Amino acid sequence: MSDKIALRMGRRRFLNFVGAALTLSVTPVGLAAGRNPTLLAVRVWPADEYTRVTLELDANVRFTHFTLENPDRLVVDIEGIEFNKALEGLSDKVAANDPYIKLLRAGRYKPDVVRLVMELKTRIVPQVFTLQPVGEYAHRLVLDVYPDTPVDPLLALLQQQSHSDYPLASEEIGIDDPDKTADKPTDKTTEKTNTAKPAETHIKTPATPAAKSAGKVNRLITITLDPGHGGEDPGAVGRGGNREKTVTLAIARRLKSKLERDPNVRVALTRDGDFFVPLGTRVQKARRVQSDLFVSIHADAWIKPEARGSSVFVLSEKGASSSAARWLAQKENDADLVGGVNINVKDPFLARTLLDLSQTVTKSDSLRLAKSVLGELGGVNRLHKSDVEQAGFAVLKAPDIPSILVETAFISNPEEERKLADENYQNQLAEAISRGIMRYLAQNPPPAKSPMA
Repeated sequence: MSDKIALRMGRRRFLNFVGAALTLSVTPVGLAAGRNPTLLAVRVWPADEYTRVTLELDANVRFTHFTLENPDRLVVDIEGIEFNKALEGLSDKVAANDPYIKLLRAGRYKPDVVRLVMELKTRIVPQVFTLQPVGEYAHRLVLDVYPDTPVDPLLALLQQQSHSDYPLASEEIGIDDPDKTADKPTDKTTEKTNTAKPAETHIKTPATPAAKSAGKVNRLITITLDPGHGGEDPGAVGRGGNREKTVTLAIARRLKSKLERDPNVRVALTRDGDFFVPLGTRVQKARRVQSDLFVSIHADAWIKPEARGSSVFVLSEKGASSSAARWLAQKENDADLVGGVNINVKDPFLARTLLDLSQTVTKSDSLRLAKSVLGELGGVNRLHKSDVEQAGFAVLKAPDIPSILVETAFISNPEEERKLADENYQNQLAEAISRGIMRYLAQNPPPAKSPMA
């Protein structure tokens, strides 16, 4: 063999080796070529609206699904998946009080197919779909179990109202000066809050002539509170491990309780548990209950831990008020990618609700509400900026509801993260936001609607 031929063969072997190395370098980490996908984790998110089961895998999978009756079951066949301990322990993931799932089990159906069987407590409408890797998540196979008759937000709110001491919608009611709430008949919990020292949870603000001369309306005031994130979407996570979704729900629940001290106010939550709600659905819920105001609650995060302070945002039609506001809005708008939305479901109603704000009245009312809330937050926490900020948040795009987004504090700041996890501080934030909302309502009583509203 000549030296030239040997040299060519040597080069060929070297190039083949490099090609093989390059092929291996793009293979997903932990997944050798030809090996079946492996289940990494199973998470179950039960809620009255729907229960979500998430199977996280190290590669994408093919699947089919169908339902059976007598008894009601959802069956999902997953191709080419390894049967491991995570699948064997499926039954331990379902809580006894899950509203829809009785039992979850899996077994080898065929040599290359694992069958997952979900035994149900009632008839359901399933959505089964996959999600591509995003953030800290790998591939996900999602099983959403919705009730056959969807939960109606308006009916739920009316049922809540029927179990309370609210006046009927046809009664003549008015919005009182928020500084005179202590003069009203109260229960023991409210009385204790109203007599607390200003340094604790009650923030005193001077009354304004506009508040004292507020008009009356012939209906209840409906406010929708939107605790950010939830379920698969934790939101921002502080260095101490506190999750935005947990903090926002705690503050929203406290805020709901404080707002409902006024018998003229009823409050709806976009979520009252740890489950994911798509951004468009949050807007839809607010419109379904004919909300007068929409307040989204969040806990800010930034790439540097030194950032701190409270902020209030309204929707911008012409771009964000700062590069940081633009970055934050994009991060919050990506919640659907993290939380997981079935893109195959097309809802024309949602498409109509996600419009840019065009009504001058709605836009100016949002700004007035934001200024009122920001002013009250300044008594509890330093302000990140002294002015209301603007950005293109998807949850603020209801065209007919004054809407604001409150960034309570920076969960990425270690000091503010500790405060956000403190119940007393959560109470102070809720009290401040409540006073800002009530002051706005006192100065800007909403127009009359149908007595059924």
